[in-house]
Amino acid sequence: MKNRWIAFLTLLVGAISIASCVDPDQTQEVILERDKEAIAKYLLENPISSVKEYSEPIEGFYMFWQVSTDPKINNLLRGDTVTVDYAGKLLSNKYFDTSKEQFAKDQGIYNSTRNYTPLKYPLGYGLTISGFEFAVSLMREGEKATVIFPSRLGYGSQPQGPVPSNSPLIFELELKNVKLGVNHLNP
Repeated sequence: MKNRWIAFLTLLVGAISIASCVDPDQTQEVILERDKEAIAKYLLENPISSVKEYSEPIEGFYMFWQVSTDPKINNLLRGDTVTVDYAGKLLSNKYFDTSKEQFAKDQGIYNSTRNYTPLKYPLGYGLTISGFEFAVSLMREGEKATVIFPSRLGYGSQPQGPVPSNSPLIFELELKNVKLGVNHLNP
């Protein structure tokens, strides 16, 4: 009987401990609103020049094309293989990653054990963070764009190397090449 009470008290203390760890300021809705405010402030203080724009303000997603190509070129579909040069940074304008070696050296983020090449992957399989993937899906071969999005479309509450948890992200993208997949053959 005594062991049951000890087990019960242990469970009770554990449950109270877990409940007290839930920070009401860290709900997904609060984090999204905080991210959207930070993104709006960033864009106000750091206007991004563009020839074309796309935005979903409710989601906090903004995209600005510096180079745009013929809109008659095929839309990207799931399974198309894309080759993308990129540079990622935080709202502090501090770069944390890039596919370009010289740029990494210039920004002080060079890693001699890394192979700096454009990122090549099949679109639509979740192989990159969702904000990056969505932005690339809106592009056409030869286009350059800057995208900014909230943390939930990036790494969320999980820190990733130099990227702190709940960090909105900015990516400068160049879609170098597209190899159309089978979905273009069977519309």
